[in-house]
Amino acid sequence: MKIPQFILASASPRRADLLRQLGLDFKVVPSDAPETHDDHLTAREISQINAYRKARAVAKRFPDALILGADTLVDLENDVFGKPASLEEAYGMLERLQGRTHIVVTGICMLHLRSHRQKILSDTTAVTVRPLDAVKIRRYLTKVNPLDKAGAYAIQESGDQIVEKISGSYTNVAGLPLEIVKVELQAWAGTSDPSNSAWPAIAAASRSWSFPPGSQPTQFLP
Repeated sequence: MKIPQFILASASPRRADLLRQLGLDFKVVPSDAPETHDDHLTAREISQINAYRKARAVAKRFPDALILGADTLVDLENDVFGKPASLEEAYGMLERLQGRTHIVVTGICMLHLRSHRQKILSDTTAVTVRPLDAVKIRRYLTKVNPLDKAGAYAIQESGDQIVEKISGSYTNVAGLPLEIVKVELQAWAGTSDPSNSAWPAIAAASRSWSFPPGSQPTQFLP
């Protein structure tokens, strides 16, 4: 079975770093597709649409490659937070999230345009934010650039100052649910048995890569 070139359609260095944990050979081609925001859609629906649009835009340039598009959003009681447009908006997001539990949703699209094969799915993680006053919020915003992060925070950047606990995938909160990605790449390679995988990198990753602690049902941060 011929394995296509693999492309990550994202400018996010965090997603690229996460994907490298699987030991894959891939190329990064940022997508220029505009992200949609629609109050009539759920965070899951929006993230999946955006992931598809990102993957599709890159697939048009590389129709023989397998494209991975992703989009991460924060859902607080059906209010959807994307990336803040300003520090003031970032402060407002953290002020609303503090002391409460929200859902992080990442939509995933894997697309091979030449064969008209695609898979669209998503993962969700519950995140509880610590109680934060104005001083703590502003202190965090001086350490982390919030403008390229859904919900104005990054769990992997001083996340212990913001996040109290998570329930679900840690890598999903960081921007790319590796558990799902690995399974889907194994399926693309033609087998769920890593020892017989047609994609050697996936077989190697399955043997050597272990899920981070945050992938367990609940993790309390220090």
